[in-house]
Amino acid sequence: MESASITRSEKGQEYKISEQKTAKAGEKYAVCPVCPHHCRLKEGAVGLCRARRCENRQVVPVNYGMVTALALDPIEKKPLHFFHPGSRILSVGSFGCNLHCPFCQNHEIAEGTAKSTGAVRMSPEEILEAAVNLRSRGNIGVAFTYNEALVGYEFVRDTARLVHEVGMYNVLVTNGMAEIPILLELLPYIDAMNIDLKAFRPELYKWLGGDLQTVMRFISRAAEDAHVELTTLIIPGKNDDLQDMEEEAAWIAEIDPEIPLHITRYFPRHRMTEPPTDIRKMRILMSVAKKHLKNVVLGNV
Repeated sequence: MESASITRSEKGQEYKISEQKTAKAGEKYAVCPVCPHHCRLKEGAVGLCRARRCENRQVVPVNYGMVTALALDPIEKKPLHFFHPGSRILSVGSFGCNLHCPFCQNHEIAEGTAKSTGAVRMSPEEILEAAVNLRSRGNIGVAFTYNEALVGYEFVRDTARLVHEVGMYNVLVTNGMAEIPILLELLPYIDAMNIDLKAFRPELYKWLGGDLQTVMRFISRAAEDAHVELTTLIIPGKNDDLQDMEEEAAWIAEIDPEIPLHITRYFPRHRMTEPPTDIRKMRILMSVAKKHLKNVVLGNV
């Protein structure tokens, strides 16, 4: 029986995935490199993100160029409050996500497929044309958002490269649940990111199907080369502990105390019916974060 091996250099420049075989002769797997789930997929199987499939013993994005949402949004909606404030950006979404947050506000596309979402195919060149045509309406570039963009990082890379060539900006809105080599492939083309830091306890990330250490590594490396703002959605009884916020803000400050943190109010969505976050609690959490960070923003209040 052969085992899958994943090898990376310290800087993430090398990333090789070997073929895996089960104990049954002839059964072969491919291992997805994108996130820490590293789904082992038989031929034709789809990963838990619903956006990547094994074809010819390679894991490829089935959502490449499949657009579920296209809108010209205020940059603050991403949310980015300290990157070209007052401007607009063409926002592009696809389908798929590698987390399963019970409060997801975009669960129809995050948990959807090309068929269920009614996705329309668009090429990187068509996205670029749309972005350029919207310059007269204040558009500064393209934001990859709505679903988890990194499960289809190849489309992000190819489109973002074209957007840079015409002097426009690229924004990535992500949960940060991706391996560093994937981030390094995108960083030359990404100008700004909003990254979800959903909690600061490993067990809460496990509840969402994620890994805190992966997200922390992603944030640390992204902040070296791009403008980064972070968002923590405050879920009552889950991640609203004051000590957790103290530790989270202190950790962010170790990277850079000027990194903006958006502390955002939860509202009932998807499978969660608990009442919205108490605004007084939000303000207390904000005051805790401000002990360490220079830019703390309350959202959804």
